Amino acid sequence: MDSLVSVDWLADALGAPDLIVVDATLLDPALGRDARSEYEAGHIPGAVFLDLAALRDTASPLPNMLPDAAQVAAHYGALGIGDGTRVVLYDDSPWRSAARAWWLLRSYGLGDVAILDGGLAAWRGAGHELETGTVTPSPKTLMPRFDPARLRDMVQIRANLASGEEQLVDARSAARFTGAEGDPHGAAPGHIPGSRNIPYARFFDADGRWKRDDDLAATLAGLDPDRPVVATCGSGITAAVIAFALHLTGHEAAIYDGSWSEWGRDPSTPKATGSDEA
Repeated sequence: MDSLVSVDWLADALGAPDLIVVDATLLDPALGRDARSEYEAGHIPGAVFLDLAALRDTASPLPNMLPDAAQVAAHYGALGIGDGTRVVLYDDSPWRSAARAWWLLRSYGLGDVAILDGGLAAWRGAGHELETGTVTPSPKTLMPRFDPARLRDMVQIRANLASGEEQLVDARSAARFTGAEGDPHGAAPGHIPGSRNIPYARFFDADGRWKRDDDLAATLAGLDPDRPVVATCGSGITAAVIAFALHLTGHEAAIYDGSWSEWGRDPSTPKATGSDEA
């Protein structure tokens, strides 16, 4: 299975015994939208609801830290995802949250996972039917195997400030990156020194589908393909858009999970303002 699948491919594949379709929509209730309610009101037939907002380290004061293997096994296993399962993720989120779910699964060793190109909007736009209510699958056993190469913490980012071995790429808007716009969660303005800014929205065409080939290469222009990349953002969600985009080009990226929620709130960390420094 390719990492990015079309609505036509998924329509043909629905019902395969080894395939699970997952609604990975993440929304902010403060904006008047509720992901679970929207799932129940209409989802791709047979799709299960991930509840990405709950799939995090709840012991951490930070908003979206990677959960441990036991939590991943329990959460995904209850959705019918087990070893050998193929998973197609989609969302209807402004943050393209299916990419976060993709990164989480890949971080724990589940490799046969794809994102539906264009998400729920593309499914609707193609005239495919929706299903209402809730899907409750038969639980399966999942044995997560964490890959530490996919994750960075503050200690590693501090060390990289001196070494410069890894390229830091920030997925936030240009206004938040430069400090022209304040952080909505109360962190200091600006970005990690030496970071490059590629706002996550740039990775999509006007119709919501992922950029590919020359268009994607142009979006990533300026990055050194021979140096590793660490993606960062506000709280670890849209950084996964960068990670998935690089995956489409044959490269892999790690994510600094604490991102600006951690770095920007710590008075001991250096902060920069203005445009790209990389």
